[in-house]
Amino acid sequence: MGMNRRDFLKSSAAAAAASAVGISVPAEVQAAATQGEAGWRWDKAVCRFCGTGCGIMMATKNGKIVAVKGDPAAPVNRGLNCIKGYFTAKIMYGADRLKVPLLRMNDKGEFDKKGKFKPVSWKRAFDEMEKHIRKALKESGPEGVAVFASGQYTVMEGYAAQKMMKGGFRSNAIDPNARHCMASAVVGFYQTFGIDEPSGCYDDIELTDTIISWGSNMAEMHPILWSRVSDRKLSDPERVKVVNITTYTTRSSDLADFEIIFRPQTDLALWNYVAHEIVYNHPEVIDWDFIKQHIVFAVGPVNIGYGMRRKGEKSLTPVRPDGSAGKYSALEMQTIRKEMAKKVSDLEAPALEPYGYKAGQEMKNRPGTLKHWMIAFEEYKKSLAPYTLDYVAKLVKGDPNEDLESFKEKLKKLAALYIEKDRKVVSFWTMGMNQHTRGTWDNTLSYNVHFMLNKQAKPGNGAFSLTGQPSACGTAREVGTFAHRLPADLMVKNPKHRKIVEKKWQIPEGTLNPVGNQHIMKIHRDIEDGVVKFAWVNVCNPYQDSASAKHWIKAAREMDNFIVTSDGYPGISAMVSDLVLPSAMIYEKWGAYGNAERRTQHWRQQVLPVGNAMSDTWQWVELSKRFTVNDLWGPYTLRNGKKLPDVRKAAEKMGYKPDTTMFEILFANDRAKKYTLDDPVAKGFDDSESRGDSRNVIGSDGKPFKGYGFFIHKYLFEEYAWFGRGHGHDLAPFDVYHKVRGLKWPVVNGKETPWRFNVKYDPYAAKHAKEAGLKDFAFYGPLAKALPHGDLKGVKDKKKTSLANKAKIFARPYMDPPEMPDKEYDTWLCTGRVLEHWHSGTMTMRVPELFRAVPEALCYMNPKDAKKRGLKNGDLVIVESRRGKVKVRVETRGRNRPPQGLVFVPWFDERVLINKVCLDATCPMSKQTDYKKCAVKIYKA
Repeated sequence: MGMNRRDFLKSSAAAAAASAVGISVPAEVQAAATQGEAGWRWDKAVCRFCGTGCGIMMATKNGKIVAVKGDPAAPVNRGLNCIKGYFTAKIMYGADRLKVPLLRMNDKGEFDKKGKFKPVSWKRAFDEMEKHIRKALKESGPEGVAVFASGQYTVMEGYAAQKMMKGGFRSNAIDPNARHCMASAVVGFYQTFGIDEPSGCYDDIELTDTIISWGSNMAEMHPILWSRVSDRKLSDPERVKVVNITTYTTRSSDLADFEIIFRPQTDLALWNYVAHEIVYNHPEVIDWDFIKQHIVFAVGPVNIGYGMRRKGEKSLTPVRPDGSAGKYSALEMQTIRKEMAKKVSDLEAPALEPYGYKAGQEMKNRPGTLKHWMIAFEEYKKSLAPYTLDYVAKLVKGDPNEDLESFKEKLKKLAALYIEKDRKVVSFWTMGMNQHTRGTWDNTLSYNVHFMLNKQAKPGNGAFSLTGQPSACGTAREVGTFAHRLPADLMVKNPKHRKIVEKKWQIPEGTLNPVGNQHIMKIHRDIEDGVVKFAWVNVCNPYQDSASAKHWIKAAREMDNFIVTSDGYPGISAMVSDLVLPSAMIYEKWGAYGNAERRTQHWRQQVLPVGNAMSDTWQWVELSKRFTVNDLWGPYTLRNGKKLPDVRKAAEKMGYKPDTTMFEILFANDRAKKYTLDDPVAKGFDDSESRGDSRNVIGSDGKPFKGYGFFIHKYLFEEYAWFGRGHGHDLAPFDVYHKVRGLKWPVVNGKETPWRFNVKYDPYAAKHAKEAGLKDFAFYGPLAKALPHGDLKGVKDKKKTSLANKAKIFARPYMDPPEMPDKEYDTWLCTGRVLEHWHSGTMTMRVPELFRAVPEALCYMNPKDAKKRGLKNGDLVIVESRRGKVKVRVETRGRNRPPQGLVFVPWFDERVLINKVCLDATCPMSKQTDYKKCAVKIYKA
């Protein structure tokens, strides 16, 4: 049967799509598809985008990916993909794909920070990295060597990077861009449960009666999950309710029974309103048996600042008479000064009154703290007293044109949905709650409502934080590539945890650095301050994705430092750098991701990398060959005066010589070599790191790279997995993941755990409950489980009480953000993503179909705001803040429909570098940047 390529692709796609939804396919179409697919190798993989964790099937032929389709066997997406998922293979084949290392050089071939990029060998690239790392260690110690890490690392890449940074360089200056997306959720989990990651799973969507989205445009950001929400809503439209809580109307609003447009930051008050309704007006619905057995009430200080630079930091000195300070203008300092002290506003005064503050009073801020203490229920009740319907409605209403009384009715309907006794409720959120100067507070407030109603950790019930990136859970959080973390919830500051890691890694006791405070924004600030001398960008784009971006770009280009970016394409971070390394992209390497429901998924290398590109794992392992025991394990004094001991003699006692390399210790050790290349899992698939490949890439030593001779991916995964097994983070064996479509940890006796902390579903909960004499739940997380006692204003009794197996309900007030619209900067700015593009657009803007669909970032504006400014749809405008400005085209009829007083500009377009405009204020507890609110003015370009 003759068939051209176009007809074949249509037939094949139709057959695959029909199969996914259970439709029988005509025999001739199926035959044509089968004939056309002759010689194709199909294998399972995971989508490259977002934290949903969709499974895909990938076909390869002659070393190229020729087709991608949704995996019908994948429980997450059930054969469906979103528009990005369908084009996930094309992200690897853009015309300007990086294929060789590039170094800034002068005409003599010498490195020159002001030179132009010229191709160099891998050996020359590593020579330069080694030289500048040695210089950084000599001048600044371990704090001078930093890594911008990623929630898009594979598990193996993140684990390799962490081993070398923390075990080799003794530096905790490694922090992922997941700091920008999930850190507030993480600290919320730790503070509430004592352990990270959600208690529920995606199955809650089909089991619940009510889906409430808080600051999460699921229709565009998690479209496959939204398809499941839509299906659930349509299955029983009268019973199932959907509510969209948002600062502007989105596509998620189209399905909702009603939407609540709130003023930025006031979601804090909205959560407290629902809790107030429960405690004051419907106390009969509080499940006191559950609370007395499983919950305590707690509070922490409120004067914690906004996570900005503080007085006395190098780049904020000297302070000048005109109000400017150091490298910051007088306009910027108007906001930054609030980090040290602020006046309590009339808006927030009622909410802060129970904590001892009044309107007009100066609040002196101290750096954010995680400290908190137990309080009585009556104190918690007192904290809720201000959140009456009248106060909250006036404070929260975000659309100035909405009738106040109708808005009040929406608030009452929202509370009623939570309160209804037999109604199951799932609360979803993403960046709206996480990217927030009180993001940790916001996260903990969600659990308050669910706990009081005993609607948490149960099928169809629970507060659930969705994840932004494909492995923000699996690599950033579980592997522990944050500055303060180690694998499986171990912490660098805990000496017992450090000993566990040192023993497993077989490095001397005392090697690991106990100071882990160089989060991603502090790394930027340390570069600007001249402390960080060497920074390496891995699988992210920090010079496009960080707020107040012009400061960090300027520091990277003008300070005495050496910046390296590993990437597949020349994005902004690559252009800012001194050395660019070509990285293998997702299906050109073995890997694993962990999604938002704790599901770990693996894939094999499908094709060879383009050009001379190599994986980030290989890059880290090769770098480790350049440094020895003698180079790295001597004594250091950190900035805070903390001494890192000389562990070289201890290393000798362990059998290491002064010239033993980190490669031999951390990667090519006897444990690793037990994972041999004859492993059946790897049969028939490339492995560029373990075996080398047919390209014969000239490696870091100037010789053709022939592979490590052992199955390095399996070694790295299994060693990492060891940390969680038996400790509530249990992962299945490496081989198992290549047979299944992922498993939700903890995986115990081969079975995944759908609902944690629930005795019926979680073997760890069952074990702890039995030991403690509990019946239905055990919140067994170990962190922050002994607290002193006090009231809303402070600690009164320092004696600590054990909270084993208990979770916490927190008193958290509404507070203003540090920057709000005023007469000069009269508009709220919100940033985020759109369906067609992923993060900084480095990959998706190179897919022709996605580029054509959305070729530029737009300024979504209310038509009335446009008219007031004399603007019309399509006009070019300037969006300007105290920090910077960008030129962007106005859109008044788009998919995003802001109320008057707010605009939305997505950040995928490097030509519209909106993060020059954004404020780098963070949640002081989680250090997550608040991209969702700052003040701007808008005028015609």
